[in-house]
Amino acid sequence: MTDNQPKISLVIIHFNTPHYLESCLTAIFEQTYKNIEVIFIDNNSPDKTGLEYVKKTFGHRTNLIIVPNSENLGYAKAANQGIRMAIEGKDQEEALTADLQESPFESSGHFEKAAYVVITNPDIVYSPTYFEEAISRIEQDPKISALTGKVYKYDFERLQPTNIIDTVGLFAYKNRRIIDDGQGLIDEGQFDEECEVFGVSGACPLYRTKALEDVKIMGEYLDEDFFMYKEDVDLSWRFLLAGWKNFYYPGALAYHGRGTGVQRRFFNKEIVANRKSLSKFQKKYSFKNQHLMERKNELWMNYFADFFPIMFKKLAVFAYITFNEPYLWASYFDYIKQLPSALKKRSLIMKKRRISASEMRKWFKTQSKYLKN
Repeated sequence: MTDNQPKISLVIIHFNTPHYLESCLTAIFEQTYKNIEVIFIDNNSPDKTGLEYVKKTFGHRTNLIIVPNSENLGYAKAANQGIRMAIEGKDQEEALTADLQESPFESSGHFEKAAYVVITNPDIVYSPTYFEEAISRIEQDPKISALTGKVYKYDFERLQPTNIIDTVGLFAYKNRRIIDDGQGLIDEGQFDEECEVFGVSGACPLYRTKALEDVKIMGEYLDEDFFMYKEDVDLSWRFLLAGWKNFYYPGALAYHGRGTGVQRRFFNKEIVANRKSLSKFQKKYSFKNQHLMERKNELWMNYFADFFPIMFKKLAVFAYITFNEPYLWASYFDYIKQLPSALKKRSLIMKKRRISASEMRKWFKTQSKYLKN
């Protein structure tokens, strides 16, 4: 029965990872929570194997919408495309088709407005009760904008889950470095307490559509200037500024393959050691988007309160890239080019701000609590 269940629109953004789709979609369609609609967006993958697989294997399902984009829109823009479809409903079909340069989307089911949206990476595997648990918790508090369950590493080489944490939410340091909290740690029970968090990872976030509408800037939910990487952190920061809550709930379990690997990133030496697993593409966008995110969301009072850790990090990063990754200076100039847009968005974000600088400051900390256990 779905009559009393709020609707979830689950958006999968796919680009050339057909090997993940069977496990991802099978787990979704086997959920105990039934009021789920899946919007599968293929971002113009050069390899059409995944798109054809989804059409052939799952195309008969009435709760599946397949969107074959005619170009790679990037992660943020494709996510916004799916969110608009979820929020605006069936009346948006004609407009979406036009926006996609007449790329058709296919649906054999009824398309209604959703109360919640989930952006899902294809390398996520949900436990059968994930959404039943997640919706049950988020419905208890109308101020929760985004929720994540306990997400473990999934070992796709051995095709088995692990007890190593991938994310239990986002953690923000005083120097404005943001990490997936708990990542790389073995779960020994220290992650069993639910809590508010700085933010929710973009791997499988559950978003309240009312909150997404509230913090939308210039028609965008995720910032399309980012293209990909750190757009989830930026959105989480905006939720907090607007007075919403981001939440970690360990009762909902999921598993994540994570192409860059599940690695500890709590200390500077761990970050440097693990950078070899990141591509130049990832580093370039992450570097640029970190600057955009800070410029858009930082409160000046908090900036000066944490001036020394912030400046020490900036100077250390600039020294490191100069000697080790000088190509990243091009990304800094890309940031300068996008700065006027960021400043315009900042002005709109600050008009929506509902919390004080001191309320925001509590989210910037020296070290994760999980390292104390």
